[in-house]
Amino acid sequence: MKILRGTVFGGIAYFLLGWLAWGVLLMDFMSANMNQCANRPDGVMIWWAMILSTLVAALLLTLILYWSKTKSFVDSLLLGALFGLLYGSLVDFSFWSMTTMFNNIGTLLIDILVSTVVFAIVGLVIKLTWGKDK
Repeated sequence: MKILRGTVFGGIAYFLLGWLAWGVLLMDFMSANMNQCANRPDGVMIWWAMILSTLVAALLLTLILYWSKTKSFVDSLLLGALFGLLYGSLVDFSFWSMTTMFNNIGTLLIDILVSTVVFAIVGLVIKLTWGKDK
């Protein structure tokens, strides 16, 4: 049950925090500092794929938290941050090496930092949905 709750609530948190971070707070900055040629036009996003990707990311983080037997909220926050740092680095440096998506390395580093913060909060949300250990 912990894995299912963590995945669902973590996925919701990741979706909402991602929308807030990249879709609202950093939208103008990212648009100005990234190559927009591969982006879908507004209103044409494939929603099922977006929802599935957030659930898969939340499942991965939930499994890591579960398998590590994370006990405290601080541990969940730190492990979520580490996950976000590694996950963001994996994706962004891969894009940097093979695409022209990022216009400069500074934008890439900011994206990794934001991923770190977002996943730290998602890790905390996942732990909060589990309740107290018996």
